[in-house]
Amino acid sequence: MPLPPGVRDGQTFDGSSLLVRLANFVKLPHTVFALPFALVGVCLASAVRTPTWAEVGWVLLAFTAARFAGMGFNRIVDRDVDARNPRTAMREIPRGALTVGQATAAVAVMSALFIVASWRLNPLCFALSPVALLWVLGYSYTKRFTRWSHLWLGLGLGIAPVGGYLAVTGAWSTPWWMLCLLSLAVMTWTGGFDILYALQDAEFDQRNGLHSLPSSIGVPRAILVARTLHVGTVLCLAAVVASDPLALAERTGTGLAQALMWSGVLIAASLLVWEHRLVKANDLSKLDAAFFTMNGVISMVFFTCVLAATLLGRTVLVGGA
Repeated sequence: MPLPPGVRDGQTFDGSSLLVRLANFVKLPHTVFALPFALVGVCLASAVRTPTWAEVGWVLLAFTAARFAGMGFNRIVDRDVDARNPRTAMREIPRGALTVGQATAAVAVMSALFIVASWRLNPLCFALSPVALLWVLGYSYTKRFTRWSHLWLGLGLGIAPVGGYLAVTGAWSTPWWMLCLLSLAVMTWTGGFDILYALQDAEFDQRNGLHSLPSSIGVPRAILVARTLHVGTVLCLAAVVASDPLALAERTGTGLAQALMWSGVLIAASLLVWEHRLVKANDLSKLDAAFFTMNGVISMVFFTCVLAATLLGRTVLVGGA
């Protein structure tokens, strides 16, 4: 069920300073969803070239800035809709905690930071940064004309692992389809959980002419689509790991590092199953736990397994040198 009027939706910070209001404005804790996948891209790129700490820092800044800009712009565009929706009426702009001018200035600064971070990484990232930024900002208008806005958002976050990889290598992956599948995994994962999150607004969206998938095809069928997308997520992750993107078999001669990556796929699959067990068409009371906790854990667990495999592979190489 949607939250009662006047109650803030979860994952917010206490306090009234401008920094706290800006952090709550963009749901800063939700950065944990896709940021680990950007770092997965960095880990996979280490098979080509060892990243520097500076590059990792610029990747973190670029992703955080782009996500802030995208979420903030969405809040600005949706401010009138948010004010009419009891679930979102207490967001920062509708309740007057932030002015439109303050929000716009913050989005502009973060957009500029994203461009600067991309420039500091390499010429390819800099050249692609306006395209990525326009895609992320463009999501804010998609519910006005398509029920598939969830996948638009998904692809926006699916850019993260590609960006992390390109930031280190400055070139596309070999095999070429590895990055495509990794991006598709993030897109289907994000699109699926965004559909689940939109379930609570299905009736509101329908009354207000917004084209979310639940409002277009109904809650039960939307849940089925989300489940199908998450099956695709697991298959794509499995295909990425099967491609041995870190060249672990050739470089280390051990199956332990590969087993770690497969563990990440299996744990992610198990958590997705658990997530879908929490969400039922006639009971959305556990939706917040399914949306935030499970998806945050999924991305962190998969990244941790890839990082562990990366470090183990490098340890074996050094030890055998």
